[in-house]
Amino acid sequence: MKLKQFQADLTAGKYDEKLCRLYGSSDAVLAAQRARYLQAAENFSRLYPEREEIAVFSAPGRTEIGGNHTDHQHGCVLAASVDLDVIAIVAFHDEHVIRLQSAGYSQDYVDLCDLTVQPEEKGKSAALIRGVVSRFQEMGVAVGGFDAYTTSNVLSGSGLSSSAAFEVLIGTIIDQHYHAGAAGAVEIAKIGQYAENRYFGKKSGLMDQMVSSVGGFVFIDFEDTDNPKIEKLSCQFEDAGYVLCITDTKGSHADLTDDYVSIPAEMNLVAAQFGKNHLREVDEKAFLQALPKLRTACFDRAILRAAHFYGDNRRAAEEAKALSGNDFPQFLKLVKESGDSSAKWLQNLYSCSKPAEQGIPLGLWASEQILGDAGVSRVHGGGFAGTIQAFVPVHMAKDYCEKMDQLFGEGSCQILQIRNIGGMQFA
Repeated sequence: MKLKQFQADLTAGKYDEKLCRLYGSSDAVLAAQRARYLQAAENFSRLYPEREEIAVFSAPGRTEIGGNHTDHQHGCVLAASVDLDVIAIVAFHDEHVIRLQSAGYSQDYVDLCDLTVQPEEKGKSAALIRGVVSRFQEMGVAVGGFDAYTTSNVLSGSGLSSSAAFEVLIGTIIDQHYHAGAAGAVEIAKIGQYAENRYFGKKSGLMDQMVSSVGGFVFIDFEDTDNPKIEKLSCQFEDAGYVLCITDTKGSHADLTDDYVSIPAEMNLVAAQFGKNHLREVDEKAFLQALPKLRTACFDRAILRAAHFYGDNRRAAEEAKALSGNDFPQFLKLVKESGDSSAKWLQNLYSCSKPAEQGIPLGLWASEQILGDAGVSRVHGGGFAGTIQAFVPVHMAKDYCEKMDQLFGEGSCQILQIRNIGGMQFA
C-alpha cells in the first residue's frame, strides 16, 4: 500500500479493529497505538523518502509462566505472548541489501551477497538479520532486500524477550513477502533460534522464539525440538480476578553471561553421567537413585539444578492442566512452588559474582509484603538480574504497581495482557 494511504486510514480508524485485537480496546490504548504507528510511518518516510510502497509487521514479546530453564533440556514450558511488541514499516526492493533503522540505535546494513558469520557483529541486531536471511537462503528462498524502520516497547533487558521478538519480526517479513508464508510460525521460531545461536552468539533455547511466533497462551513440549508439541490454551487472568504484573528491578545484565551459561552446562553435566545430552532423556528415578555417585562426578549445585528441572518440567504440565480446568487456586500454588524451586535449587535470583546486587530477591520480598496471601510472585525469565512476575488480585493492582514503582522507579511495574496473535503482517 502507499505510505500516505496507510497514515490516512490509520487516522480514520480503519485499523482500530486490528489494534484492539493486539493491544486492547480502551480509548486510551487505541489512541496511543494509533499515534505509535503514525510516528513509525513518519520516521520511516524521513529515513527513506524515496520509498512509497510499504508493508507493516508486528511481533510480540513473551512472558514465561511455567518451566524456568526447562526448554534447553528439551522440557515443557507454559508461556504467553503479550501486548508489547516490535513493529516495522517496510519497503521491499531488489538492491540485495537490508537497511534497518531501529528507534534509538544506529542503522543496520546487511549485504545479502555475504551471509557468512561476521565476528564483529556478535551481539548486534545485524547478526540476527544476517542469520535469519542465511537460513531462508539455505531453505531455497530467494530473499531480496528491504528498507525498514522498527520501534519496540519490548524493552531490552526487560525479560520479555526483545531479541526473540526481533528475530520473529525479521522472519515474518521475509516469510510473508519472499516465501508466501510457507515457512509458518514454528519454522520461523527455529530460524530465529538458529540466528541467535550461530550468528548472534547466544545459546538460547527455543521457547522465546516459539511463543512470539505462535502467539497466545501456549503449553509447549520440546522433547522433539524438530517437532515440538504445541497446545494452545484459552485463558485470560482477569477472568479469575487477577492481573499479570511484570516488574523490572533494574539489575544490570552486564557480565552475567557466565551465570546464564552455567545453568545448561551444569544440567548437561548431570545428563552426561548417564550418557545423555539432556536431562529430558534421563529418567527421574534413575537420577534419584544415582545421587551418591553423582556427588563424586558433579558439583552439588549441578545436582540441585537438575532436581529443579525435574520438578519444574512436571509443574509446567500441571499448571496447564489447572488453567484448563479453571482451577486458579491450584495454578497459583504451583506458581509459588516454581518460584521457590528457582530460588532454592536453580539458584538464579542473583549472581554469585555480584552478591550485593539482589534486586530480584528484594522485589520478591516487597511483593510478599504488599500481597500477603492474596497473590504470588516469582523470578521471571532467565533470572540473575531483571524482572519478577506477580499474579495480583485486580482490586490490588493499582496499589501494587504504585508501590513497586516507588521502589524501582516510575514505570518499572507493568500490567500485561495476553496477545492471541504471534508474528504477523499488520497491513
